[in-house]
Amino acid sequence: MPRFSTDRRSLLAGLTALSALGAMATTTAEAKTPAVLAPKPPMGWNSWNSFATTINEDQALETARIMADKLKPHGYTVFTIDIQWYEPGANSYAYAEKPVPTMDGYGRLLPAPNRFPSSAGGKGFKPIADQVHALGLTFGIHLMRGIPRLAVEQNLPVFGTSVHARDIANIESICPWNPDMYGVDMSKPGAQAYYDSVFALYASWGVDFIKMDDMSRPYDAHAPEIEGAHKAIVKTGRPILLSLSPGETPVARAGHVRKYAQMWRISDDFWDEWPLLESQFTRLENWNEHRTIGGWPDADMLPLGRLALGNRDTKFTPAEQTTLMTLWSIARSPLIMGGDLRHLDHPTLALLNNDEVIAINQDSHDNQPHFLGDGKRVWTAKAANGDTYLALFNTADKTADLTFDLSVIGLKTAKVRDLWAKADLAPVSGRLIASVPSHGAALFRLS
Repeated sequence: MPRFSTDRRSLLAGLTALSALGAMATTTAEAKTPAVLAPKPPMGWNSWNSFATTINEDQALETARIMADKLKPHGYTVFTIDIQWYEPGANSYAYAEKPVPTMDGYGRLLPAPNRFPSSAGGKGFKPIADQVHALGLTFGIHLMRGIPRLAVEQNLPVFGTSVHARDIANIESICPWNPDMYGVDMSKPGAQAYYDSVFALYASWGVDFIKMDDMSRPYDAHAPEIEGAHKAIVKTGRPILLSLSPGETPVARAGHVRKYAQMWRISDDFWDEWPLLESQFTRLENWNEHRTIGGWPDADMLPLGRLALGNRDTKFTPAEQTTLMTLWSIARSPLIMGGDLRHLDHPTLALLNNDEVIAINQDSHDNQPHFLGDGKRVWTAKAANGDTYLALFNTADKTADLTFDLSVIGLKTAKVRDLWAKADLAPVSGRLIASVPSHGAALFRLS
């Protein structure tokens, strides 16, 4: 992923112009568009799948160093600390009923110093962000929508205003699965100033990416806060990517979400279970025509390798892992690894670091699904030089020979390269036939 441009105004102007393209899939012409905040699907790592709420400073920095060594050479650059970094007692995937988050005197969340000692004295995440940047990575954090309930209980002042937390909080707007925050009523004086102060603080730490949760569902109810977060980011002058979570983001709101965010979740949390993976096919198909440069429908993190506080490895079979990486790549979903990098094995690294597959995710165009048979999913895309990428998926419960008629993509004969095997195969004429295991995928480059 290229470094972010520092010219925020021109970036946003470019993004606004691109939004006017409407419901279009990525095209070669779009690929030549001037740089925007996220010109390619972001690639990186997020702590949720492996650390839940518990990650601490030593674990974060160790992981960032591994990421810089093992994954950054292949394009993974966004390093993100997920939910409840501000909660001193966070210890699992569950949330305390009565959280006591670390805050400043204006209700802005701060890293818990018992977990992130370098944050003491008001330094926030800047010491960690500086080290992450020194590794050539960008630094991201998770943020819940709204204002801390504790700030409302204490009626803390809103920075730079004469209003207080109770003046802007909507105590009827609560997240159904996390007890940390109340919503912010954006119609109230001081509401935008609150969000401005939050993002200004995090920009001062050097934050490059914010995954903002409890935003995309229910979408219309939260749209004013989505717009408020966007306005606050613009005001910082720092090119911070905004990722909205969780889904499903409604497809009918594609135009709005592309205007205000660079990534948005298309499903609820995705984990390592085949039914969840199979359901992502339809979601990615539905979002395909709404993807554009700078706006990426997000099928969620890659639950690969060691997961769940180190208690287990991924439940996906090797074939399902290949399907996951193939689908996310050819549908151009962001590639955000979720597994514990301290326990990377060679098969997982081979999946993550196949540069020929990553090239599809980062540089292909005309990506589209084809509906050709039961138990069979097909996607194609174009490479910059005109070659065709072909992904064949077997969603059935038995190994099957999948056939693809080359005439579908306007070819009679083709040279064939197997991208997962990294091997050239015999040329084919008329049709390509591949034996694909149950729940597995095959991925080819045709020329």
